[in-house]
Amino acid sequence: MTEYEELLSKSDMLFDMNQINAALDKLAEQLRQDYADKLPLMLCVMNGSVITAGHLLPRLNFKLEQDYIHATRYGDKTVGGEISWQAKPVTALQGRHVLLIEDIFDEGVTLAALREYCVSEGAASVKCVCLFDKDHTNKIGIIPEYIGLTVPNRYVFGFGMDMGGFWRNLPAVYALKES
Repeated sequence: MTEYEELLSKSDMLFDMNQINAALDKLAEQLRQDYADKLPLMLCVMNGSVITAGHLLPRLNFKLEQDYIHATRYGDKTVGGEISWQAKPVTALQGRHVLLIEDIFDEGVTLAALREYCVSEGAASVKCVCLFDKDHTNKIGIIPEYIGLTVPNRYVFGFGMDMGGFWRNLPAVYALKES
């Protein structure tokens, strides 16, 4: 058995590409309605949301700009720690309508720090689109304005989310089976 086959045998598939594409289509329609006339700045939150952004942005048929931001609490760990800033956007945020593109909304600590940074840089508005929302009650109160799908409170990976630094490239979302 390969490492890939062994990993999948210990996991449950939560969402396949058809379900993910349907969620991305829905998010794109919501964003079109709210941002088509605003020239938003889309900030891809690295590393996890690069796949989400890569699938979402081509669905947006209006003028926008994109950049990235990289702050993490996880690195290659499975439990969040202190926020570590890796890169800030090069595009000026002053007066811009900023949309943070996140892969998963877990507790909201990183999202709060990202929003605070954007506001401190003079953004006119800051909202967040998350493809996945983890279903638990440990949130700090900040909720993304745009959410695609809800995942259970389990360790999830695939479609941008890693397992020990790997498997972001899987074309579906999986959760480790509960013991």
